[in-house]
Amino acid sequence: MNKTVKDYIRTIEDFPHEGIMFRDVTTLFEDPRGFRLAIDQLLHPYVGQPIDKIVGLEARGFILGGAIAHQLSVGFVPVRKKGKLPGKTISQDYTLEYGEATVEIHDDALKPGERVLVVDDLLATGGTAEAGIKLLERLGADIVGCAFVIDLPDLGGRKKLEALGMDVYSLCEFDGL
Repeated sequence: MNKTVKDYIRTIEDFPHEGIMFRDVTTLFEDPRGFRLAIDQLLHPYVGQPIDKIVGLEARGFILGGAIAHQLSVGFVPVRKKGKLPGKTISQDYTLEYGEATVEIHDDALKPGERVLVVDDLLATGGTAEAGIKLLERLGADIVGCAFVIDLPDLGGRKKLEALGMDVYSLCEFDGL
């Protein structure tokens, strides 16, 4: 039997809060077959498209985005939590499942018109991705798509990003929180 990406992801109940079913991708990352499968499937729709940079969202998006950037021979740009980047940054506040946060990007990380792919492990409410998209738009980037390993459709993130005009791609879905 061939395993799918979903088969490599474990669920941890009641983390970080009671009632949450945490979808843990570290088990996917630590398995060489699972990790390669995820990277190959995430980049597949974008092979041959003109992409200048991969933008990874903190923090697991760095792991995925770096590998995809390597495979596509393009640059990588991190969107980080507030206060983690040296140099001049722009920031965006957002609401996430468990509170509020701020993400930042270097103000010179992208040139207007550069084509970028946004990558992260999980799409839940879409708050982090939306904040990243707003930063990229402020820098004048052309966002070709948003790619995720996991989509939690019950939380509405895909609909939120699609309402912003984004093309959303995910490898698997899980029901519930």
